[in-house]
Amino acid sequence: MKERLRTYARRFYTRLVSSIAFYPAVIALAFLLISYLMLNIDFSEYGKSLKSRWDFLTLKDASTARTITATIAAGILSLTVFSFSMVMILLNQAASNMSNRVLDSMIGNRFQQWVLGFYIGTIVYALFLLSTIRDIDSGVLVPALSVYLLIFLTVADIFLFIYFLHYITQSVKYDVIIDRIHKQTMQKLEENRPAAGKAFPRAVPSLMPVHDVKAEASGYFQGFNQKALVNLCARHGWQVSFLFPAASYVLAGVPFMQVHAHQPITEEQEKDLRLLVDFYRGEAIQIDAYYGFKQLVEVALKALSPGVNDPGTAVLSLQVLLDLLSYKASHPAASVIADDQSEARIFQRLKTFEETFEETLLPIWDYGQNDRILQLEMKKLLRQLQDQTAGHENNACILSLLNRVEEKVQEKA
Repeated sequence: MKERLRTYARRFYTRLVSSIAFYPAVIALAFLLISYLMLNIDFSEYGKSLKSRWDFLTLKDASTARTITATIAAGILSLTVFSFSMVMILLNQAASNMSNRVLDSMIGNRFQQWVLGFYIGTIVYALFLLSTIRDIDSGVLVPALSVYLLIFLTVADIFLFIYFLHYITQSVKYDVIIDRIHKQTMQKLEENRPAAGKAFPRAVPSLMPVHDVKAEASGYFQGFNQKALVNLCARHGWQVSFLFPAASYVLAGVPFMQVHAHQPITEEQEKDLRLLVDFYRGEAIQIDAYYGFKQLVEVALKALSPGVNDPGTAVLSLQVLLDLLSYKASHPAASVIADDQSEARIFQRLKTFEETFEETLLPIWDYGQNDRILQLEMKKLLRQLQDQTAGHENNACILSLLNRVEEKVQEKA
């Protein structure tokens, strides 16, 4: 029961943190707390004495404080609406000219969420402050310190908006988006790289009776809770083999996992296993590097379409794809996960270099093989990749495509 609650909490936390509203909501609550603290300081004996000693910190008229606060709240609200509208327009432009899949990385941009959260926080601060201003005669009882802090926050909002304009117009450029996807994918590939000097157990499951675990509903296999699954397998003496690589779409009723166990698996144990495996929609690169490859392919294909006709963007995608493939060829990921006693517990089904190569470069070549710019760039990059993987088992698929590219180039000559 405890493990199930922990699993549900993990999934809820993942959805919550990845939401576009998470950071703005947290920042707004922080500003609400700041407004409460500032009002306590304003109405404390220390605040009153400070305002009585320094006349410039005192607002004699409560209506002036109310007017300033209301004006700022309305102005920042308009600024927030404009910023949201601008983001939506740019996202629509990126989706039209590149791919809908790139929207996840753009929407999940933390800087945009922090800026919008700062705007919303300022509005929350102003509204809370506005509700506390009363018509009184004594100037020291007007929350002047809170009003002056609000003015400072407003000035910060204006400068932040100026930088936001620059940032958002730069971030929607094709080369910036492609570079962002490239970095995220490379980072995920590096995370999957085996630790230096680490010895891995044999990559073959033990010859124990096998129990198939089938998918209850169709969906994307997104991975599993590695630590919890290793502990569960170690506790029962199991070994687990996954039949599909992460990012695969699995139909309902199809076995996706095999459990190698001496004793039959009970229904309760199978439920515990299912709770540690993630099935849901979404193509976040942080989950699996293959989603990054897929997004770059879609960007290249969209750029080569007659409606866009932008081979330059396709070449940019091709260049970073070859860089990622080069890294994947020389740094294979670890497919076996062991427990603390170095006993193999989880056997993953990973996409091979050849599978990734064919699923990424062949669609681009099939669609853009008649484009001279793409032909020459692919020929140049494939030759470099072939030289880098000379004598490697992955060289055959590279050489096959390179021969096709060279034949096509000769036809155009």
